[in-house]
Amino acid sequence: MRTESALKILYKIEEENGYSNLVLDEYIKKQRERLTTKDINLISEIVYGTISWKLTIDTILQKYSKIKLNKISKWVVLILRIGIYQIVFLDKIPKSAAVNESVNLCKKYGYKATSFVNAILRKVEKTDYEELKQIQDDLDRISKLYSMPKWIVKKLVQQNGMDKAEKICKNSNIKPNITIRINPLKTTKEALEEKLKQNEILYKAARVSNFYYIQNIKSIDNLDLFQKGLFTIQDEGAGQIGQMLNPKQGEIVLDACSAPGGKTTQLAEMMNNEGTIIAWDIHPHRTNLVEENAKRLGISMIKTQTKDASQYDEAYREMFDKILVDAPCMGIGVLKRKPDIKWQKKEEDLVNIQKIQFDILSTCLDYLKKDGELVYSTCSILQDENEQVINQLQKYKTEKDGKMQCFRIIEQKTIIPDEHTDGFFICKIRKQ
Repeated sequence: MRTESALKILYKIEEENGYSNLVLDEYIKKQRERLTTKDINLISEIVYGTISWKLTIDTILQKYSKIKLNKISKWVVLILRIGIYQIVFLDKIPKSAAVNESVNLCKKYGYKATSFVNAILRKVEKTDYEELKQIQDDLDRISKLYSMPKWIVKKLVQQNGMDKAEKICKNSNIKPNITIRINPLKTTKEALEEKLKQNEILYKAARVSNFYYIQNIKSIDNLDLFQKGLFTIQDEGAGQIGQMLNPKQGEIVLDACSAPGGKTTQLAEMMNNEGTIIAWDIHPHRTNLVEENAKRLGISMIKTQTKDASQYDEAYREMFDKILVDAPCMGIGVLKRKPDIKWQKKEEDLVNIQKIQFDILSTCLDYLKKDGELVYSTCSILQDENEQVINQLQKYKTEKDGKMQCFRIIEQKTIIPDEHTDGFFICKIRKQ
């Protein structure tokens, strides 16, 4: 049942080009009464693992199949991928069980290929993965060993060198932490720690203040502590973005790309719910998410608006003390949480996304008061979306105003994804 559930989810993701987290969550909600915690954990592991390691799995599959993947039924390809993932990457499932389950699935979803699936999977061994380490071409080796599109590997090597790029690719497949941010409007560290103990939730202080790594939790959404707004889920790297902006009580702040509201609500908590935060998003259903998060956390100072931040509006000229531009991006820093991105994004997408980022950033700088501060951030670690956008902005502002830049960079850093955090770029700008 677990493997079949994973198969159905993966098929829907492939057919609809959907995001794994959304399709998986929808399936679990519909089947919650029938699924145990163990069921949910294994289904999730197979879905995310199969997507994350797809390129590596397909490399091993193609080693044993004389038929090209695009000539094989999509159901059969997915059954083979799940089987290979279990054999190569999951120690807790015996090979015989993985093969038998895959053959049984094939009888139901691709019966003509039963013998083909059985023959392929019986040949697959864990040593097939080890053999990939012997590939001579470094770009090809890293790509196949860590299931990363070669164009991303090439970009990372150009920016970081071979060793660091390989480490980044390796870290992109690590199972991510569940990290929470304390809501100081409703509780304290001591009080929350006590409640976590009472709920038998394991916790450990993160490297960023007010953040904890947690384990041994069944369903966060249904947890009373979460429903009461004592904490919210947020990566500690994302938490550093709000900390760099450092808004103060009573200020007027703009979050130009706010949904789903993790960073927006963090800013409100830092301001002790005193002042005004205008939260924009281009889609109404997305601003609704910001409102829901704010309500749960007991925040009343956020005012949402459906608005395209790239389109200039004179009504907001020099209105804000602080602005957060958490721009749309390629998401290369969050691949361990959203592995679909690796296969859905293409190198040619960089040109379009860079233009959107630049338009939003250059427009929002006009909304900033003199001596005001703006933080530009992305959950990507590609220089095309980060340093290049900032450099382009400096040149544009000089040419537009016919004088020296009207702003200067105060602080800038790239957070490289590791076993604890996702990857981000953060740049703080002050208007002169």
